[in-house]
Amino acid sequence: MTSEAAETVIGVDVGSTSVRAGMFTPDGRLLGRAVRPIATHRPQADFVEQDSANIWQAVCAAVRDAVAASGAAADRVVGIAYDATCSLVLRQADGGKIGVSPDGDAPDQWDTIVWMDHRAIAEAEECSATGAEVLRFLGGRMSPEMEIPKLMWLKRHRPDAWARCGLAFDLADFLSWMSTGRNERSVCTLTCKWTYLAHAEQPWDRAFLARVGLDDFFERTGAPDRALPIGHPIGPLTAQAADALGLTTRCVVAAGLIDAHAGALGTLGAHVGESIDNRIALIAGTSSCNMGLTAAPRFIPGVWGPYYGAVCDGFHLSEGGQSATGALLDHIVESHPARASFGPKPHDAIGAILHARITQGEGEALAPRLHVLPDFHGNRSPLADPNAVGVISGLTLDRSAESLLELYWATAAAIAYGVRHIIDRMNEAGYAIDTIHLSGGHAANPFLVKLYADACGCAIARSGCAEPVLLGTATAAAAGAGLHPGLAQAARAMAGTDTLLHPAPQARAMHDRRYAVFLAMHRQRLELDQLLVSAPA
Repeated sequence: MTSEAAETVIGVDVGSTSVRAGMFTPDGRLLGRAVRPIATHRPQADFVEQDSANIWQAVCAAVRDAVAASGAAADRVVGIAYDATCSLVLRQADGGKIGVSPDGDAPDQWDTIVWMDHRAIAEAEECSATGAEVLRFLGGRMSPEMEIPKLMWLKRHRPDAWARCGLAFDLADFLSWMSTGRNERSVCTLTCKWTYLAHAEQPWDRAFLARVGLDDFFERTGAPDRALPIGHPIGPLTAQAADALGLTTRCVVAAGLIDAHAGALGTLGAHVGESIDNRIALIAGTSSCNMGLTAAPRFIPGVWGPYYGAVCDGFHLSEGGQSATGALLDHIVESHPARASFGPKPHDAIGAILHARITQGEGEALAPRLHVLPDFHGNRSPLADPNAVGVISGLTLDRSAESLLELYWATAAAIAYGVRHIIDRMNEAGYAIDTIHLSGGHAANPFLVKLYADACGCAIARSGCAEPVLLGTATAAAAGAGLHPGLAQAARAMAGTDTLLHPAPQARAMHDRRYAVFLAMHRQRLELDQLLVSAPA
Protein backbone atom coordinates (compact mmCIF):
# COMPACT_ATOMS: atom_id res chain seq x y z
CA MET A 1 0.00 0.00 0.00
CA THR A 2 1.35 3.40 -0.92
CA SER A 3 1.61 6.22 1.58
CA GLU A 4 -0.99 8.18 -0.37
CA ALA A 5 -3.43 5.25 -0.41
CA ALA A 6 -3.11 4.88 3.36
CA GLU A 7 -4.43 8.38 3.99
CA THR A 8 -7.88 8.53 5.57
CA VAL A 9 -10.53 11.06 6.54
CA ILE A 10 -13.09 11.28 9.32
CA GLY A 11 -16.71 12.37 9.15
CA VAL A 12 -18.49 13.36 12.36
CA ASP A 13 -22.29 13.43 12.60
CA VAL A 14 -23.96 15.18 15.55
CA GLY A 15 -27.60 14.15 15.70
CA SER A 16 -30.34 15.01 18.17
CA THR A 17 -29.29 12.48 20.81
CA SER A 18 -25.84 11.20 19.89
CA VAL A 19 -22.55 11.81 18.11
CA ARG A 20 -21.24 9.36 15.51
CA ALA A 21 -17.82 9.32 13.91
CA GLY A 22 -16.55 7.27 10.99
CA MET A 23 -13.16 6.81 9.35
CA PHE A 24 -13.17 6.44 5.56
CA THR A 25 -10.74 5.74 2.75
CA PRO A 26 -10.62 8.10 -0.27
CA ASP A 27 -12.77 5.63 -2.23
CA GLY A 28 -15.52 5.64 0.41
CA ARG A 29 -14.83 2.47 2.39
CA LEU A 30 -15.85 2.71 6.04
CA LEU A 31 -12.99 1.46 8.22
CA GLY A 32 -14.37 2.11 11.69
CA ARG A 33 -17.17 3.93 13.47
CA ALA A 34 -18.27 4.83 16.97
CA VAL A 35 -21.21 6.41 18.82
CA ARG A 36 -21.41 8.53 21.98
CA PRO A 37 -24.55 9.93 23.65
CA ILE A 38 -25.20 13.61 24.34
CA ALA A 39 -27.38 15.19 27.03
CA THR A 40 -30.56 17.20 26.46
CA HIS A 41 -32.37 19.61 28.79
CA ARG A 42 -36.08 20.51 28.50
CA PRO A 43 -36.82 23.33 30.97
CA GLN A 44 -40.45 23.66 29.81
CA ALA A 45 -42.73 22.73 26.93
CA ASP A 46 -41.28 23.56 23.49
CA PHE A 47 -37.88 24.50 24.99
CA VAL A 48 -35.05 22.09 24.13
CA GLU A 49 -31.43 22.80 25.05
CA GLN A 50 -28.02 21.15 24.96
CA ASP A 51 -24.52 21.77 26.29
CA SER A 52 -21.91 22.52 23.61
CA ALA A 53 -19.08 21.43 25.92
CA ASN A 54 -20.79 18.07 26.42
CA ILE A 55 -21.19 17.77 22.63
CA TRP A 56 -17.51 18.56 22.03
CA GLN A 57 -16.46 15.97 24.62
CA ALA A 58 -18.67 13.38 22.91
CA VAL A 59 -17.18 14.31 19.52
CA CYS A 60 -13.64 13.82 20.82
CA ALA A 61 -14.50 10.48 22.40
CA ALA A 62 -16.31 9.22 19.29
CA VAL A 63 -13.40 10.19 17.02
CA ARG A 64 -10.91 8.42 19.27
CA ASP A 65 -13.15 5.33 19.37
CA ALA A 66 -13.61 5.32 15.58
CA VAL A 67 -9.86 5.52 15.01
CA ALA A 68 -9.33 2.65 17.44
CA ALA A 69 -12.06 0.58 15.76
CA SER A 70 -10.51 1.14 12.33
CA GLY A 71 -7.11 -0.22 13.27
CA ALA A 72 -5.57 2.57 11.18
CA ALA A 73 -2.97 5.02 12.41
CA ALA A 74 -4.20 8.37 13.71
CA ASP A 75 -1.37 10.18 11.95
CA ARG A 76 -2.76 9.04 8.58
CA VAL A 77 -5.98 11.03 9.12
CA VAL A 78 -5.53 14.04 6.83
CA GLY A 79 -9.03 15.50 6.86
CA ILE A 80 -12.06 15.89 9.13
CA ALA A 81 -15.44 17.56 8.69
CA TYR A 82 -18.53 17.94 10.83
CA ASP A 83 -22.22 17.73 10.18
CA ALA A 84 -24.71 18.57 12.90
CA THR A 85 -28.29 19.44 13.63
CA CYS A 86 -29.13 23.08 12.94
CA SER A 87 -28.89 23.97 16.63
CA LEU A 88 -27.78 27.42 17.80
CA VAL A 89 -24.69 27.78 20.04
CA LEU A 90 -23.96 31.03 21.91
CA ARG A 91 -20.51 32.09 23.12
CA GLN A 92 -18.94 35.23 24.48
CA ALA A 93 -16.31 36.96 22.35
CA ASP A 94 -13.61 35.29 24.46
CA GLY A 95 -15.24 31.87 24.02
CA GLY A 96 -17.05 31.74 27.37
CA LYS A 97 -20.42 29.99 27.53
CA ILE A 98 -23.79 31.78 27.67
CA GLY A 99 -26.88 30.04 29.00
CA VAL A 100 -30.04 30.13 26.86
CA SER A 101 -32.65 28.88 29.34
CA PRO A 102 -35.74 31.07 29.89
CA ASP A 103 -34.76 31.49 33.54
CA GLY A 104 -32.01 34.07 33.59
CA ASP A 105 -30.73 32.63 36.87
CA ALA A 106 -30.08 29.22 35.28
CA PRO A 107 -26.43 28.21 34.87
CA ASP A 108 -24.55 28.79 31.64
CA GLN A 109 -24.24 25.03 31.08
CA TRP A 110 -27.13 24.90 28.61
CA ASP A 111 -25.80 27.22 25.89
CA THR A 112 -27.34 25.59 22.80
CA ILE A 113 -30.91 25.97 21.51
CA VAL A 114 -31.71 22.66 19.81
CA TRP A 115 -33.18 22.67 16.30
CA MET A 116 -36.58 21.32 17.46
CA ASP A 117 -37.03 24.08 20.06
CA HIS A 118 -40.18 26.10 19.26
CA ARG A 119 -39.80 29.00 21.71
CA ALA A 120 -39.64 31.53 18.87
CA ILE A 121 -42.96 30.90 17.09
CA ALA A 122 -44.10 34.51 17.60
CA GLU A 123 -40.79 35.84 16.29
CA ALA A 124 -40.98 33.55 13.24
CA GLU A 125 -44.47 34.83 12.46
CA GLU A 126 -43.21 38.39 12.79
CA CYS A 127 -40.48 37.63 10.25
CA SER A 128 -43.04 36.12 7.87
CA ALA A 129 -45.23 39.22 8.16
CA THR A 130 -42.45 41.43 6.77
CA GLY A 131 -42.84 40.03 3.27
CA ALA A 132 -39.08 40.43 2.84
CA GLU A 133 -37.30 39.07 -0.23
CA VAL A 134 -35.46 36.48 1.88
CA LEU A 135 -38.79 34.74 2.53
CA ARG A 136 -38.99 33.73 -1.14
CA PHE A 137 -36.09 31.40 -0.38
CA LEU A 138 -37.87 29.87 2.63
CA GLY A 139 -41.01 28.65 0.91
CA GLY A 140 -42.73 31.92 1.84
CA ARG A 141 -42.61 31.63 5.64
CA MET A 142 -40.01 31.75 8.39
CA SER A 143 -39.81 28.67 10.63
CA PRO A 144 -39.20 28.84 14.40
CA GLU A 145 -36.58 26.14 13.82
CA MET A 146 -34.37 28.66 12.01
CA GLU A 147 -31.79 30.81 13.75
CA ILE A 148 -33.05 34.35 13.08
CA PRO A 149 -36.25 34.02 15.17
CA LYS A 150 -34.28 32.29 17.94
CA LEU A 151 -31.83 35.20 18.03
CA MET A 152 -34.78 37.60 18.17
CA TRP A 153 -36.21 35.66 21.11
CA LEU A 154 -32.89 35.82 22.95
CA LYS A 155 -32.57 39.56 22.45
CA ARG A 156 -36.12 40.15 23.72
CA HIS A 157 -36.42 37.59 26.51
CA ARG A 158 -32.81 37.21 27.63
CA PRO A 159 -31.27 40.67 27.05
CA ASP A 160 -28.63 39.83 29.65
CA ALA A 161 -27.48 36.88 27.54
CA TRP A 162 -27.66 38.92 24.34
CA ALA A 163 -25.48 41.65 25.84
CA ARG A 164 -22.77 39.07 26.60
CA CYS A 165 -22.95 37.43 23.18
CA GLY A 166 -20.00 37.85 20.82
CA LEU A 167 -20.36 34.67 18.78
CA ALA A 168 -23.36 32.65 17.64
CA PHE A 169 -22.89 29.50 15.58
CA ASP A 170 -24.80 26.78 13.87
CA LEU A 171 -23.58 23.66 15.64
CA ALA A 172 -21.51 22.34 12.70
CA ASP A 173 -19.70 25.68 12.46
CA PHE A 174 -19.11 25.71 16.21
CA LEU A 175 -17.30 22.38 15.94
CA SER A 176 -15.12 23.71 13.10
CA TRP A 177 -14.30 26.74 15.29
CA MET A 178 -13.41 24.50 18.23
CA SER A 179 -11.14 22.51 15.92
CA THR A 180 -9.31 25.38 14.22
CA GLY A 181 -9.87 28.53 16.26
CA ARG A 182 -10.99 30.21 13.02
CA ASN A 183 -14.35 31.97 12.80
CA GLU A 184 -15.51 30.65 9.43
CA ARG A 185 -19.01 29.52 8.48
CA SER A 186 -20.38 27.01 5.98
CA VAL A 187 -22.54 28.12 3.08
CA CYS A 188 -24.87 25.24 4.01
CA THR A 189 -25.62 26.42 7.53
CA LEU A 190 -25.87 30.13 6.78
CA THR A 191 -27.97 29.68 3.64
CA CYS A 192 -30.44 27.23 5.13
CA LYS A 193 -30.90 28.70 8.61
CA TRP A 194 -29.64 32.30 8.72
CA THR A 195 -31.25 33.94 5.60
CA TYR A 196 -27.87 34.17 3.84
CA LEU A 197 -28.40 34.30 0.06
CA ALA A 198 -25.41 32.45 -1.37
CA HIS A 199 -26.32 33.26 -4.97
CA ALA A 200 -26.47 37.02 -4.37
CA GLU A 201 -23.74 39.61 -4.79
CA GLN A 202 -24.74 40.98 -1.36
CA PRO A 203 -25.70 37.80 0.51
CA TRP A 204 -26.93 39.46 3.73
CA ASP A 205 -30.16 41.48 3.72
CA ARG A 206 -29.15 43.99 6.39
CA ALA A 207 -32.41 45.92 6.02
CA PHE A 208 -34.38 42.78 6.90
CA LEU A 209 -32.20 42.11 9.94
CA ALA A 210 -32.69 45.66 11.15
CA ARG A 211 -36.44 45.46 10.52
CA VAL A 212 -36.78 42.48 12.87
CA GLY A 213 -34.72 44.17 15.56
CA LEU A 214 -31.34 42.60 14.83
CA ASP A 215 -29.48 45.77 13.86
CA ASP A 216 -26.59 44.48 16.02
CA PHE A 217 -26.65 41.04 14.35
CA PHE A 218 -23.03 41.03 13.18
CA GLU A 219 -21.69 42.44 16.44
CA ARG A 220 -23.42 39.75 18.50
CA THR A 221 -22.99 36.73 16.21
CA GLY A 222 -19.58 37.28 14.62
CA ALA A 223 -21.09 36.16 11.31
CA PRO A 224 -18.71 36.82 8.38
CA ASP A 225 -19.57 38.68 5.20
CA ARG A 226 -18.99 35.52 3.16
CA ALA A 227 -19.46 31.82 3.86
CA LEU A 228 -17.20 28.99 2.71
CA PRO A 229 -18.37 26.29 0.27
CA ILE A 230 -18.89 22.82 1.71
CA GLY A 231 -15.57 20.96 1.70
CA HIS A 232 -13.46 24.11 1.51
CA PRO A 233 -10.40 23.84 3.78
CA ILE A 234 -10.68 26.01 6.90
CA GLY A 235 -7.30 25.15 8.35
CA PRO A 236 -5.42 22.49 10.31
CA LEU A 237 -6.40 21.28 13.75
CA THR A 238 -4.95 23.36 16.55
CA ALA A 239 -2.56 21.53 18.85
CA GLN A 240 -5.20 21.58 21.59
CA ALA A 241 -7.93 20.17 19.33
CA ALA A 242 -5.60 17.54 17.85
CA ASP A 243 -4.76 16.36 21.36
CA ALA A 244 -8.43 16.21 22.36
CA LEU A 245 -9.41 14.30 19.21
CA GLY A 246 -6.41 11.98 19.27
CA LEU A 247 -5.29 13.22 15.84
CA THR A 248 -2.42 15.39 14.57
CA THR A 249 -2.05 18.94 13.34
CA ARG A 250 -1.56 17.67 9.77
CA CYS A 251 -5.32 16.98 9.74
CA VAL A 252 -7.22 19.68 7.82
CA VAL A 253 -10.72 20.75 8.87
CA ALA A 254 -13.15 21.29 5.98
CA ALA A 255 -16.29 23.41 6.02
CA GLY A 256 -19.13 21.14 7.09
CA LEU A 257 -22.88 21.04 6.74
CA ILE A 258 -26.21 20.30 8.41
CA ASP A 259 -26.80 16.62 9.22
CA ALA A 260 -29.66 16.05 6.79
CA HIS A 261 -27.71 17.76 4.03
CA ALA A 262 -24.82 15.40 4.67
CA GLY A 263 -27.27 12.56 4.05
CA ALA A 264 -28.31 14.16 0.78
CA LEU A 265 -24.67 14.46 -0.30
CA GLY A 266 -23.95 10.89 0.74
CA THR A 267 -26.92 9.44 -1.15
CA LEU A 268 -27.25 11.74 -4.18
CA GLY A 269 -23.52 12.29 -4.62
CA ALA A 270 -23.13 9.58 -7.24
CA HIS A 271 -25.67 11.41 -9.42
CA VAL A 272 -24.14 14.89 -9.20
CA GLY A 273 -23.42 16.04 -12.75
CA GLU A 274 -26.43 14.32 -14.30
CA SER A 275 -30.10 15.26 -14.50
CA ILE A 276 -31.56 14.37 -11.11
CA ASP A 277 -35.03 15.94 -11.26
CA ASN A 278 -36.49 12.48 -10.70
CA ARG A 279 -34.68 11.87 -7.39
CA ILE A 280 -34.95 13.11 -3.84
CA ALA A 281 -32.94 12.28 -0.77
CA LEU A 282 -35.08 11.37 2.24
CA ILE A 283 -33.10 11.57 5.46
CA ALA A 284 -35.42 10.08 8.07
CA GLY A 285 -34.66 9.76 11.76
CA THR A 286 -36.01 11.79 14.69
CA SER A 287 -37.32 14.18 12.04
CA SER A 288 -37.19 13.92 8.25
CA CYS A 289 -35.95 16.03 5.36
CA ASN A 290 -36.90 15.53 1.71
CA MET A 291 -34.31 17.11 -0.58
CA GLY A 292 -34.16 17.65 -4.32
CA LEU A 293 -31.39 19.25 -6.39
CA THR A 294 -31.75 21.23 -9.61
CA ALA A 295 -29.47 23.32 -11.79
CA ALA A 296 -32.04 26.15 -11.94
CA PRO A 297 -33.84 27.58 -8.89
CA ARG A 298 -37.43 26.51 -8.20
CA PHE A 299 -39.64 28.45 -5.81
CA ILE A 300 -42.14 26.11 -4.14
CA PRO A 301 -44.66 27.32 -1.53
CA GLY A 302 -44.11 25.56 1.78
CA VAL A 303 -40.80 24.03 0.68
CA TRP A 304 -37.58 25.66 1.87
CA GLY A 305 -35.21 26.99 -0.74
CA PRO A 306 -34.05 27.26 -3.41
CA TYR A 307 -30.76 27.22 -1.51
CA TYR A 308 -27.72 27.66 -3.76
CA GLY A 309 -24.73 25.46 -2.89
CA ALA A 310 -26.34 24.03 0.25
CA VAL A 311 -25.45 20.45 -0.75
CA CYS A 312 -23.12 20.86 -3.72
CA ASP A 313 -21.83 23.88 -5.61
CA GLY A 314 -23.71 24.52 -8.84
CA PHE A 315 -27.03 23.12 -7.59
CA HIS A 316 -30.08 24.66 -5.94
CA LEU A 317 -31.67 22.71 -3.10
CA SER A 318 -35.40 22.31 -2.43
CA GLU A 319 -36.00 21.06 1.11
CA GLY A 320 -39.30 19.79 2.46
CA GLY A 321 -39.22 18.88 6.14
CA GLN A 322 -41.21 16.86 8.65
CA SER A 323 -40.51 18.01 12.19
CA ALA A 324 -41.39 14.79 14.04
CA THR A 325 -41.26 11.36 12.39
CA GLY A 326 -39.14 8.94 14.40
CA ALA A 327 -39.97 11.12 17.42
CA LEU A 328 -43.67 10.62 16.69
CA LEU A 329 -43.31 6.84 16.46
CA ASP A 330 -41.47 6.96 19.80
CA HIS A 331 -44.36 8.95 21.26
CA ILE A 332 -46.98 6.51 19.97
CA VAL A 333 -45.16 3.54 21.51
CA GLU A 334 -44.25 5.21 24.80
CA SER A 335 -47.76 6.51 25.45
CA HIS A 336 -49.57 3.21 24.74
CA PRO A 337 -50.46 0.88 27.65
CA ALA A 338 -49.42 -2.22 25.66
CA ARG A 339 -45.87 -1.05 24.93
CA ALA A 340 -44.30 -3.64 27.25
CA SER A 341 -45.78 -6.42 25.10
CA PHE A 342 -43.09 -5.82 22.48
CA GLY A 343 -39.99 -6.17 24.64
CA PRO A 344 -36.94 -3.93 25.05
CA LYS A 345 -36.80 -2.97 21.35
CA PRO A 346 -40.45 -2.30 20.50
CA HIS A 347 -39.81 -0.60 17.15
CA ASP A 348 -37.93 -3.64 15.87
CA ALA A 349 -40.58 -6.05 17.13
CA ILE A 350 -43.53 -4.04 15.84
CA GLY A 351 -41.81 -3.38 12.53
CA ALA A 352 -41.10 -7.08 11.99
CA ILE A 353 -44.74 -8.03 12.60
CA LEU A 354 -46.11 -5.29 10.36
CA HIS A 355 -43.56 -5.98 7.62
CA ALA A 356 -44.64 -9.62 7.52
CA ARG A 357 -48.30 -8.65 7.33
CA ILE A 358 -48.00 -6.08 4.54
CA THR A 359 -45.64 -8.36 2.59
CA GLN A 360 -48.36 -11.02 2.75
CA GLY A 361 -50.92 -8.55 1.42
CA GLU A 362 -52.71 -7.90 4.71
CA GLY A 363 -52.32 -4.12 4.59
CA GLU A 364 -55.92 -3.65 3.43
CA ALA A 365 -57.20 -5.27 6.63
CA LEU A 366 -54.94 -3.29 8.97
CA ALA A 367 -57.03 -0.65 10.76
CA PRO A 368 -59.07 0.45 7.71
CA ARG A 369 -60.88 3.15 9.74
CA LEU A 370 -57.86 4.37 11.72
CA HIS A 371 -56.16 7.43 10.22
CA VAL A 372 -53.60 9.94 11.49
CA LEU A 373 -52.37 13.44 10.73
CA PRO A 374 -48.75 13.31 11.93
CA ASP A 375 -48.30 17.03 12.71
CA PHE A 376 -47.73 16.57 16.46
CA HIS A 377 -44.89 19.13 16.30
CA GLY A 378 -46.33 21.32 13.57
CA ASN A 379 -46.18 20.95 9.80
CA ARG A 380 -42.89 22.18 8.35
CA SER A 381 -43.76 21.25 4.75
CA PRO A 382 -45.73 21.72 2.63
CA LEU A 383 -48.12 23.70 4.89
CA ALA A 384 -45.43 25.75 6.69
CA ASP A 385 -47.58 25.83 9.84
CA PRO A 386 -45.70 25.39 13.13
CA ASN A 387 -49.04 25.62 14.98
CA ALA A 388 -50.54 22.59 13.21
CA VAL A 389 -51.51 19.74 15.53
CA GLY A 390 -51.79 16.00 15.17
CA VAL A 391 -55.10 14.20 14.65
CA ILE A 392 -56.10 10.58 15.20
CA SER A 393 -59.42 9.46 13.73
CA GLY A 394 -60.93 6.06 14.48
CA LEU A 395 -59.88 5.25 18.05
CA THR A 396 -61.80 2.81 20.27
CA LEU A 397 -61.41 1.69 23.90
CA ASP A 398 -59.09 -1.13 22.79
CA ARG A 399 -55.86 -1.13 24.85
CA SER A 400 -54.43 -4.40 23.51
CA ALA A 401 -51.12 -5.10 21.79
CA GLU A 402 -53.05 -5.41 18.54
CA SER A 403 -54.37 -1.87 18.97
CA LEU A 404 -50.78 -0.61 19.29
CA LEU A 405 -49.85 -2.45 16.09
CA GLU A 406 -52.76 -0.80 14.30
CA LEU A 407 -51.98 2.68 15.62
CA TYR A 408 -48.29 2.27 14.76
CA TRP A 409 -49.25 1.22 11.23
CA ALA A 410 -51.60 4.17 10.76
CA THR A 411 -49.01 6.62 12.12
CA ALA A 412 -46.19 5.26 9.98
CA ALA A 413 -48.46 5.38 6.93
CA ALA A 414 -49.29 9.01 7.73
CA ILE A 415 -45.59 9.87 7.92
CA ALA A 416 -45.14 8.28 4.48
CA TYR A 417 -48.13 10.23 3.14
CA GLY A 418 -46.42 13.36 4.45
CA VAL A 419 -43.52 12.52 2.15
CA ARG A 420 -45.96 11.96 -0.71
CA HIS A 421 -47.59 15.32 0.03
CA ILE A 422 -44.20 17.05 -0.26
CA ILE A 423 -43.34 15.13 -3.44
CA ASP A 424 -46.66 16.17 -4.99
CA ARG A 425 -45.90 19.83 -4.24
CA MET A 426 -42.39 19.50 -5.70
CA ASN A 427 -43.65 17.73 -8.82
CA GLU A 428 -46.15 20.54 -9.40
CA ALA A 429 -43.12 22.87 -9.57
CA GLY A 430 -41.24 20.89 -12.22
CA TYR A 431 -39.75 17.85 -10.53
CA ALA A 432 -40.67 14.36 -11.77
CA ILE A 433 -39.77 12.33 -8.68
CA ASP A 434 -39.91 8.56 -9.00
CA THR A 435 -36.94 7.53 -6.80
CA ILE A 436 -36.33 8.20 -3.11
CA HIS A 437 -32.77 7.83 -1.80
CA LEU A 438 -33.40 6.84 1.81
CA SER A 439 -30.95 7.23 4.69
CA GLY A 440 -31.12 7.73 8.44
CA GLY A 441 -32.58 5.38 11.03
CA HIS A 442 -35.67 4.54 8.96
CA ALA A 443 -33.49 2.99 6.25
CA ALA A 444 -32.61 0.19 8.68
CA ASN A 445 -36.27 -0.75 9.25
CA PRO A 446 -37.61 -3.03 6.46
CA PHE A 447 -41.21 -2.18 7.36
CA LEU A 448 -40.67 1.55 6.92
CA VAL A 449 -38.62 1.07 3.75
CA LYS A 450 -41.43 -0.92 2.11
CA LEU A 451 -44.06 1.48 3.40
CA TYR A 452 -42.29 4.48 1.86
CA ALA A 453 -42.11 2.66 -1.48
CA ASP A 454 -45.74 1.54 -1.51
CA ALA A 455 -47.29 4.71 -0.02
CA CYS A 456 -45.36 7.10 -2.30
CA GLY A 457 -45.34 4.92 -5.41
CA CYS A 458 -41.59 5.43 -5.74
CA ALA A 459 -38.56 3.18 -5.93
CA ILE A 460 -36.49 3.28 -2.73
CA ALA A 461 -32.72 3.45 -3.24
CA ARG A 462 -30.47 2.58 -0.31
CA SER A 463 -26.77 3.29 -0.33
CA GLY A 464 -24.25 0.49 -0.33
CA CYS A 465 -22.55 2.37 2.51
CA ALA A 466 -23.91 1.48 5.93
CA GLU A 467 -23.50 5.11 7.06
CA PRO A 468 -24.46 7.44 4.20
CA VAL A 469 -24.72 10.53 6.45
CA LEU A 470 -21.19 9.97 7.73
CA LEU A 471 -20.13 9.29 4.14
CA GLY A 472 -21.48 12.66 3.02
CA THR A 473 -19.48 14.43 5.71
CA ALA A 474 -16.39 12.37 4.96
CA THR A 475 -16.80 13.47 1.33
CA ALA A 476 -16.44 17.08 2.49
CA ALA A 477 -13.39 16.09 4.54
CA ALA A 478 -11.78 14.38 1.54
CA ALA A 479 -12.34 17.43 -0.63
CA GLY A 480 -10.88 19.71 2.03
CA ALA A 481 -7.83 17.49 2.42
CA GLY A 482 -7.17 17.58 -1.32
CA LEU A 483 -7.73 13.85 -1.85
CA HIS A 484 -10.07 14.75 -4.74
CA PRO A 485 -10.13 17.85 -6.98
CA GLY A 486 -13.41 19.08 -5.51
CA LEU A 487 -16.59 18.14 -3.66
CA ALA A 488 -18.49 16.82 -6.69
CA GLN A 489 -15.55 14.63 -7.70
CA ALA A 490 -15.20 13.36 -4.13
CA ALA A 491 -18.93 12.57 -3.98
CA ARG A 492 -18.79 10.51 -7.17
CA ALA A 493 -15.59 8.71 -6.18
CA MET A 494 -16.78 7.80 -2.69
CA ALA A 495 -20.42 6.88 -3.42
CA GLY A 496 -21.52 3.30 -2.92
CA THR A 497 -23.73 1.19 -5.19
CA ASP A 498 -27.46 1.61 -4.55
CA THR A 499 -29.93 -1.22 -4.01
CA LEU A 500 -33.50 -0.63 -5.19
CA LEU A 501 -36.88 -1.66 -3.78
CA HIS A 502 -39.83 -1.01 -6.09
CA PRO A 503 -43.39 -0.36 -4.90
CA ALA A 504 -45.84 -3.26 -4.89
CA PRO A 505 -48.48 -2.57 -7.61
CA GLN A 506 -51.17 -4.37 -5.60
CA ALA A 507 -50.78 -1.88 -2.72
CA ARG A 508 -51.39 1.20 -4.86
CA ALA A 509 -55.19 1.33 -4.67
CA MET A 510 -55.26 1.00 -0.88
CA HIS A 511 -52.67 3.74 -0.40
CA ASP A 512 -54.46 6.00 -2.88
CA ARG A 513 -57.62 5.70 -0.76
CA ARG A 514 -55.81 6.29 2.51
CA TYR A 515 -53.93 9.25 1.01
CA ALA A 516 -57.25 10.75 -0.09
CA VAL A 517 -58.43 10.46 3.53
CA PHE A 518 -55.15 12.06 4.66
CA LEU A 519 -55.76 15.09 2.42
CA ALA A 520 -59.40 15.31 3.51
CA MET A 521 -58.32 15.35 7.16
CA HIS A 522 -56.07 18.33 6.43
CA ARG A 523 -59.05 20.21 5.03
CA GLN A 524 -61.27 19.19 7.93
CA ARG A 525 -58.71 20.28 10.52
CA LEU A 526 -58.54 23.68 8.85
CA GLU A 527 -62.35 23.92 8.92
CA LEU A 528 -62.39 23.14 12.65
CA ASP A 529 -59.71 25.75 13.32
CA GLN A 530 -61.70 28.33 11.37
CA LEU A 531 -64.86 27.50 13.35
CA LEU A 532 -63.00 28.15 16.58
CA VAL A 533 -61.63 31.45 15.30
CA SER A 534 -65.04 32.63 14.08
CA ALA A 535 -67.00 31.43 17.14
CA PRO A 536 -68.57 34.25 19.21
CA ALA A 537 -66.85 35.06 22.48
